[in-house]
Amino acid sequence: MSTSSKAKNAKGSEVVSLDSLAQQKRDALPEACTFELRGVTFTLQPFNSLPMDLQERMAGPEDYLSILRAALSDEKVQEMIDAGYTLVELEVVANEWMKRSGVQPGESAASSGS
Repeated sequence: MSTSSKAKNAKGSEVVSLDSLAQQKRDALPEACTFELRGVTFTLQPFNSLPMDLQERMAGPEDYLSILRAALSDEKVQEMIDAGYTLVELEVVANEWMKRSGVQPGESAASSGS
């Protein structure tokens, strides 16, 4: 289904272009979802559309605050803090976002296609 390039690198090995396949995966991502909690409305893009360097910035897989800062903005996260979000509510947001993004609990973004 995907088209691959038959180009050769300097050593004569085949170079396979993944651009088309990656575009198909991006196109298949679900739509952004808008949530509301404690009067704060925010829209999150599909989890797997987050930038790859986010994993470097996270303290761990449940570092929901860093994930939200990357996905939203510092201002929106501050609005959530000012509204009194609790860690339980932060977990609810994360779980619902993952579910609506098609990511199973415990599944990392890197392994979602396997």
